[in-house]
Amino acid sequence: MTYEGGGMDASGAPAPLPGTDGLFTLDPAAAHLNHGSYGAVPAPVAVPAPVQQLQRRLRTEQERDPDGFFADLPERVATARSAVAAELGADPGRLALLGNVTEGVAVALDSIALAAGDRILVTDHGYGAVTRAVLRRAAERGAAVDTVRLPLDTPDEDAVRDTVLAGVTGRTTGAVLDLVTSPTARRIAAPALITALRERGVITVVDAAHAPGMLPAPVDARADFWLGNLHKWAFAPRAAAVLAVSPQWPARIRPLAVSWEHDRGFPANVEWRGTFDYTPWLAAPAGLDLLRRLDPGRVRRHNERLAGYGRDVLAERAGLRPLAAAEGVSMRALRLPPGCGESDEDARAVMARVWHRLATRIVVRPWPGGGVLRVSAQLYNRPHEYERLAVGLAEPLREFR
Repeated sequence: MTYEGGGMDASGAPAPLPGTDGLFTLDPAAAHLNHGSYGAVPAPVAVPAPVQQLQRRLRTEQERDPDGFFADLPERVATARSAVAAELGADPGRLALLGNVTEGVAVALDSIALAAGDRILVTDHGYGAVTRAVLRRAAERGAAVDTVRLPLDTPDEDAVRDTVLAGVTGRTTGAVLDLVTSPTARRIAAPALITALRERGVITVVDAAHAPGMLPAPVDARADFWLGNLHKWAFAPRAAAVLAVSPQWPARIRPLAVSWEHDRGFPANVEWRGTFDYTPWLAAPAGLDLLRRLDPGRVRRHNERLAGYGRDVLAERAGLRPLAAAEGVSMRALRLPPGCGESDEDARAVMARVWHRLATRIVVRPWPGGGVLRVSAQLYNRPHEYERLAVGLAEPLREFR
């Protein structure tokens, strides 16, 4: 196994990036191969952007004078929003800060005027909670949900686009699509697909939960709604996310709760939640600043190479079948054997066994014919963690066959 771009150790595995030791406070006794779910916040010793320490200072400031802290919040949130928008290449007037992508999807769905007989398109690679939100909203409005099934081993964007477009009908009002899928680490909502859907009059909701920090210039202005988490790959505290909307939507947005900022319109009416904890948003620019100082391109190349190494090790030593890899993505997915991880219960059981026996965090998503195991790569990961997982998987997997 060889990887272009240098930065390899004596065994040919991607070496740690210089200057990145001590950036996180993760338990060194465990292997954290699931950055894609919850991220990890840079530690107080990180220089020059101590994100954890900044959030602690903000919380201390809040408790010293809650009245003053909340009185100044709208202006401070707007400042943080502008900084985040600049990093993501978005218009700060059409971008709101939120807790997470799932919350943002709820805002988008509530803002789309669905009618009885309308149809919403999703794929079978979508994030489970988002798909459930689509199903609930459709049921409330008398609409229907069409699920496009995408082959696991088709990485070609043109083929994905054609398959999704084939699912569009004359009653398709909206499409909720992942930019990078959570269970399979695939790229779906490519610019060409979003453009084609817009040309057909379909409202597009792009779940770009993994884009900020992992993909360059992530915000796609073609999408009606574009949502990304900042607490995964952009080093922000949990929970921090963005909702970006196209020009025709700000006046039509329905916030989940009516607040004192309601009359100010978007984005303030979506952001203000009274006594909500806003410190992750205020600290989010520091996470993006740290990524910029580390050189985002260098970090992305390292993480993608390391994820590829982990995939290859798991395929060669554990006998798992790797799924198609998406370019630029710092996660990889592999199929478990038939009968293993095919239900939600079995998938949770596999993850629990791997954790208790190997002290390793992974994700397993249920899939017919064998669950999908996903591993991530971040600056704190090391090649030996994937190697240990590959060797140790044999016994847990045998129990499910």
